[in-house]
Amino acid sequence: MTGTTSLRTTATIVVLAAALLGAGSFVQAAQAKPAAAPAVAVDINTASAEELASVPGIGQSLAGRIVELRDKEGPFRRVEDLLKVKGIGEKSFEKLRPYVKVGKAG
Repeated sequence: MTGTTSLRTTATIVVLAAALLGAGSFVQAAQAKPAAAPAVAVDINTASAEELASVPGIGQSLAGRIVELRDKEGPFRRVEDLLKVKGIGEKSFEKLRPYVKVGKAG
């Protein structure tokens, strides 16, 4: 019985240690800073899909739809035109608005 009890104790210690080590990684991940937003507003008429995807709230899929609409209908006249893009509603638009701009027509 002593050997079994010792084995259980050792196994319990190993499991607890592993849990604590994993919890430490979880805490570090939770405290990690999110990806940096662009320092300068992105021009939605000239930005590539990759550049658009760097804007908070715009992923690869949405960036592709923005470029697709721009190619189909021509340059955006104002940032509010992004509301025409499937997947961008009022709430999401307000979150990404500080990070986008429409440059002057050249």
